[in-house]
Amino acid sequence: MTAETLTAVQSHAQSLDDALYRKVNWRIIPLFIVCFLFAYLDRVNISFAKLQMQSDLGFSETVYGLGASLFFVGYFLFEVPSNILLHKIGARVWIARIMVTWGITSACMMFVQSEFWFYTLRFLIGVMEAGFVPGVLYFFTQWYPGNRRARVNAYFKSSICLCGIVGGPLAGFILGHFDGLYGMAGWKWLFLLEGLPSVLLGFVVLWLLSDKIEDAPWLSAEEKQVLLARMASEPKPESSSRFADVWKQPTTYVMSAIYLCLVMALTGLLFWMPQLIKSAGVADTFDIGLLTMVPYLIAAVGNLLIGNSSDKRGERRWHMAGCALLTAAGYLLCAWFPGQLLPLMVGMSMVMTGIIAWMPIFWTIPPRFLTGLAAAAGIALINSLGQLGGVVGPFMVGWIKDQSGSATPALYVLSAVCVLATALVIWGIPARYYRVKP
Repeated sequence: MTAETLTAVQSHAQSLDDALYRKVNWRIIPLFIVCFLFAYLDRVNISFAKLQMQSDLGFSETVYGLGASLFFVGYFLFEVPSNILLHKIGARVWIARIMVTWGITSACMMFVQSEFWFYTLRFLIGVMEAGFVPGVLYFFTQWYPGNRRARVNAYFKSSICLCGIVGGPLAGFILGHFDGLYGMAGWKWLFLLEGLPSVLLGFVVLWLLSDKIEDAPWLSAEEKQVLLARMASEPKPESSSRFADVWKQPTTYVMSAIYLCLVMALTGLLFWMPQLIKSAGVADTFDIGLLTMVPYLIAAVGNLLIGNSSDKRGERRWHMAGCALLTAAGYLLCAWFPGQLLPLMVGMSMVMTGIIAWMPIFWTIPPRFLTGLAAAAGIALINSLGQLGGVVGPFMVGWIKDQSGSATPALYVLSAVCVLATALVIWGIPARYYRVKP
């Protein structure tokens, strides 16, 4: 066989693979994007509710910051047990359970009247949602080979951008137009109308998902064989699949530290973005919602371009480090120009692009050294330890704002956190885990 013929055969095989994975993508990815959209709406709608809720209930900035943070405490405590159960029960049933219970709990936020119930329900939302994101990421490891996961993770994580694009204007509309309807405040309508769709989506997951390639009724026998062959050709991780092996891997703790920095950077912006825009002189809640779209729109484009570039080049380290540095620079820009809308929007766009593009690449690393139950538990452990950043970030910003009257010092701290993450990305993870065949 000539070189030209071999190249043509390989190109044809690659085209068939791409067509088959497009079919898989259209079945799986849109559903998870919508699910993650409502997960994030239920997680961050507290930042928009704050515009009315805080004054209605008389909460201080510290109370709000602590309540926002307690979500991540519940998430942290129940993340690993949730993913172990997902591994044993199956993703379809367990992810559906997660969605139904978190939707109900989030809708119950409309009944909050005191600090106690504010703290309690925020904690319970974290408990109910625990396991969703690592469960989906583990699910992807059962369906996609390593050289496709950065793109798939990028599609999935683009839901955060979609949440910002859709969620900001939607929240602003609900707060502005539903306030007082049937005697209910706008922030109560916000929790109700954004919580209940998650319950419905839980039943859609039960209907559409299949736990394994071989169980999918929408694939032909030949298609299943091709997909299973691609998964079988994957290089095996160095560790075994036992749960105990998770704790023996030093990389697990480095990855957790990096993710903690990432989550601090993300939640520091997520829970305070509407307030930062308001501090720049924008008063109307709908206008604030529209302006929050801008960083997410830019991040959505950057996320897909960077994830695709990482897969095509088979390179992880410098793509991730570049994203972390972009985030650090964005926070510096926000801190240098407080109260000025244009530089604030540019800075927040840099922060959001860096964070959103950073995450999909980050989650390609754990399957390089964990497999089976260890992968399910390890991804959950990294995610749960990292979520402690969500406890620190919002509370820190709120506390500093109460103490100093400004969020600017907290922005400098968040920038430094991203610089630390850059160092860990470059020097803390063995080079062999970064290498992947394009």
